[in-house]
Amino acid sequence: MPRPTSFGKDTGLQIRMATTMLLLGAVYVALGAVLFLFLESAILMIVILGGLAALQFFTSDKLALAAMGARVVSPQEAPQLHAMIERLCVQADLPKPKVAVANMAMPNAFALGRSPKNATVCATTGIMELLTPAELEGVMAHELSHIANRDVMIMTVASFFATIAAYIVQFGFFFGGGSSDDDDSPSFLVLFLASLVVYFISFLLIQALSRYREFAADRGAALITGRPSALSSALYKISSGMAQIPKQDLRSTSEMNAFFIFPTSIGGLFATHPPMEKRIEALSRLEAQLQGTRA
Repeated sequence: MPRPTSFGKDTGLQIRMATTMLLLGAVYVALGAVLFLFLESAILMIVILGGLAALQFFTSDKLALAAMGARVVSPQEAPQLHAMIERLCVQADLPKPKVAVANMAMPNAFALGRSPKNATVCATTGIMELLTPAELEGVMAHELSHIANRDVMIMTVASFFATIAAYIVQFGFFFGGGSSDDDDSPSFLVLFLASLVVYFISFLLIQALSRYREFAADRGAALITGRPSALSSALYKISSGMAQIPKQDLRSTSEMNAFFIFPTSIGGLFATHPPMEKRIEALSRLEAQLQGTRA
């Protein structure tokens, strides 16, 4: 049996995750204060925010799988994929996550979950048909690295948190927020502007953390498999495969961009992933280091 891989701590990733949670917490508190002023009821505010927090924590992964049309599969339904993930989990010293498959041509994969014991890895049928076993192994090791680094939980909370502003607007319409002749009641415009600020800050935090965590997961995959070149080859193939997918199909899954191993849209200031060229350069350096260690 192979010896489990030691990931070590990525200080940069740990700092970014802690900062993201701290800032999100501050924004959450600020949004709660605005909601309290709007609703004029502390109990109602607590019920709404508590309900949304519970929803994001316990159901966000299920909602994401449903949005992708993915379903959890048994070892009998996907024996090769299960066997591959079992081997990688032994090497990475991780509990085996649930395994899901999304029946779509787009070649992609992602991981979800609030902890290593409550995680799910998902591959599309497109990526399983496109890649060789070694390349697919690199991709799945990348997703397991996200779970090992625990950045999946941060991203799950952060991405769902960005939608709270929309819910607040809907609740505001439903509950009203005080009579219009009460000068002390904040206007709906205040709540609307606060919601926009919350969404914008959450969006920026997700982008910044997502780009860095991809480098960390690439490194983890290289350490697990010992073959960074296989992941590099997979990224090239996925990029080419994406070009064959209709744009409307890519847009339909764009809300999952931050979770995919390869984004459905690339480039720009608000890109969720670092450029593929930089990822491959980093993997090439790791390949040289690993070869030097073996020599």
